[in-house]
Amino acid sequence: MGAKRFFVILFLCSAVSYVTAAHARQENEGIRRLRNPIDRLLDAKSFKNGFWGVHVVDIESGHVLYARNAGKSFVPASNTKLYTTAAALDLLGPDYRFETSLYIDGTVDDKGVLDGNLIVRGGADPTLGGHYLSDSGDWDEDIDALRIFRDWADSLRAAGIRRIAGDIIGDDDVIDDVPLGVNWSWDDETWYYSAQLGGLAFHDNVIHLYVDGRMPGMPARLTWEPLSTGYVQIINRTLTTEPGTAMKEGYLRQRGTNTIEVTTRVPPGFSELEEITVENPTRYTVYVLREALLEAGIAVAGDPVDVDALSIKPAYDTPPYRRVAVHRSAPLPEVASLINKPSQNLYADLLMKMLGVALPQEDSDLDPGSAAMGIEAAMGTFTSAGVDTSAIRLVDGSGLSRLNLIAPEMTTALLSFMWMHPDARVRDAFYDSLPVAGENGSLEHRMRQGFAAGNMRGKTGTLTFASSLSGYVRARDGRMLAFSIMSNHHTSGSGGIRRTQDAIVELLAGFE
Repeated sequence: MGAKRFFVILFLCSAVSYVTAAHARQENEGIRRLRNPIDRLLDAKSFKNGFWGVHVVDIESGHVLYARNAGKSFVPASNTKLYTTAAALDLLGPDYRFETSLYIDGTVDDKGVLDGNLIVRGGADPTLGGHYLSDSGDWDEDIDALRIFRDWADSLRAAGIRRIAGDIIGDDDVIDDVPLGVNWSWDDETWYYSAQLGGLAFHDNVIHLYVDGRMPGMPARLTWEPLSTGYVQIINRTLTTEPGTAMKEGYLRQRGTNTIEVTTRVPPGFSELEEITVENPTRYTVYVLREALLEAGIAVAGDPVDVDALSIKPAYDTPPYRRVAVHRSAPLPEVASLINKPSQNLYADLLMKMLGVALPQEDSDLDPGSAAMGIEAAMGTFTSAGVDTSAIRLVDGSGLSRLNLIAPEMTTALLSFMWMHPDARVRDAFYDSLPVAGENGSLEHRMRQGFAAGNMRGKTGTLTFASSLSGYVRARDGRMLAFSIMSNHHTSGSGGIRRTQDAIVELLAGFE
């Protein structure tokens, strides 16, 4: 090699090294400018008695931009839903749908009488008669929850059936009969977010109870949907208070029953809506179906029955069983949005259980329809994402349990995996299922201005003394960041925690 050529090469190498070093210094300085204000936010005196866990990653390069207690375990609350929907989309695929079938088990005579039973075979579809919109996550009171039952009435008429001589049976055996998740709080059982689980679900497994104030000193007027169903018994101990007084809620479903005691205090002219859970969603479904069929002009002689009350279970592949209708849910991407945008617990927990039904693990003694089996199946996705599955602890699909434990770096690994997923449909379905800052879902009223608005997509998570926010945000320089911010044991109030989370995300969105 000539001397001239050698010095040219040496000069170029030196120049490249200089540029690389300069870029590294610039990058490090940028990271310091990011880390210092985040440190100040997290070190505020109001947070001195709690714990923060934060992890921020540049997805494309894998560079960690910020970390604090990133490998420590935290109660994630509804951040658990990221794990449920990611595993379901990855393992079941975006074309997966829940399926509910309507069967008869007898003959139909020339007068239109079914000499037998009507059977609803559940597929753990959480969306049957639900009231959520997948595009926004909004709860919509005007959705016709009974449309599916009216469609079934049309199918029965098409099959020549005008009267059912037998019972209406609800078959929920597709999953186990455990109605609540592990370690759920007993005092939450009245409320919609702790609705009972089952292989046959309808109307989000709640009634909609309306309390309308009338004359001061008089009880309020109580009405409920669907169909003012006789499945529940309402005890009215309400009171209409003086004008200008504050409303005071009081609802209690007596444990193990469908007796609901209402003690709400409400001013005149004020209307309150509350979603109250029901005991035994399977029997609730067929009870309301019976009422809807009667309203549609199809007589039913028998009773609504839970399949668990039968000594002999239906044998659908044998005569005289015949399927007369089938309902398929929206595809899984829409269900994932119904889970993540409004943070719907029932939907997430039923999806996790069905993951175990669809993908039972070999050499496992777990019930295929259990949450435990679903979680075991989901570990395949978590392993692919690089999550340390020896350290993760999940017991439900929603995050309502305090026995779930997740580290922030696990969540950023999962988010990065889903962003880089080889199936673009899976990647897009997961990303699109997340609430958008300042626009919809559980983030509609957060980060409504600034760099994060309309940019960040993420999942909230809230339990008493636990708050999480994890997701994606695109920095000002164009890079996509995955982040996880978890707070446990702070007693300073959820408002300050959320403002700090939002401020951190805004710093990430403005990062260059």
